Amino acid sequence: MVVTIIGIGLIGGSLALSLKETGLAHHIIGVDRNPDNQRQAVALGLIDEPAQDLTEAVQRADLVVVAVPMDAMLTVLPQVLDAATERQTVIDVGSTKALLLQAVAGHPQRPRFVAVHPMAGTEYSGPSAALPGLFRDKTLVICDAPSSAPDAVARVEAVFGRLAMRLVYMDATAHDLHTAYISHISHITSFALALTVLEKEKEDEQIFALASGGFESTVRLAKSSPDMWVPIFRQNRENVLDVLDEHIHQLQHLRELLHQENYPAVYQQIQQANLIRKILK
Repeated sequence: MVVTIIGIGLIGGSLALSLKETGLAHHIIGVDRNPDNQRQAVALGLIDEPAQDLTEAVQRADLVVVAVPMDAMLTVLPQVLDAATERQTVIDVGSTKALLLQAVAGHPQRPRFVAVHPMAGTEYSGPSAALPGLFRDKTLVICDAPSSAPDAVARVEAVFGRLAMRLVYMDATAHDLHTAYISHISHITSFALALTVLEKEKEDEQIFALASGGFESTVRLAKSSPDMWVPIFRQNRENVLDVLDEHIHQLQHLRELLHQENYPAVYQQIQQANLIRKILK
């Protein structure tokens, strides 16, 4: 295939590497509003050709991947569909879906679009963050598949199946709810924990000296880009607020138990939390 990737960051760049590694793409065109990202993507071998003209880059491709931040997605995806023909398959790789799908619901080329969310990533961003094999054995959520053309869905299934991803199907509303609980809350909690430590521990050297595996793994998501996460929180605000309220409730409950020195109850709460092992093996 000829593949056009719009937004050559962690996900777009990693997808480029995987498509090349598996032989699914023989030529990758990269579109990015940041010229430095394009130059870096060429130097790293992520893309074969940088492009400035969005319409031409779309029309030359068999598969078009839109991998820009979610607010930009609301503008870029309709432009991509304006340029698409019955030959192209268009996907996004965004973390929220309901608002995006509403934005293109009436577009004449909506059937060429398949909304997907690869549940993979790191806390880093930009072309240099791209990793080979990032998607292997991870989950790909395909949203509202009946609204997409069967051949477009089949192409997506074939591509991501070759990348060794597990395919899951759900509607956009369910996707946004579940990702708030298993992804978005992890990031907002990590941001809050980092802010807490930075506020309470004024000596940077002491943080560096004492931070070990547990703290590092819990707070690593705090290094994630605000350019990416503020739009996600904005578009999934209601679901994020819902899960955040529950999280605050659980924290307050544990705080009260500690305040009461009710350690048997704390023990029971930790035992209850340990049940997550049955899900995350």
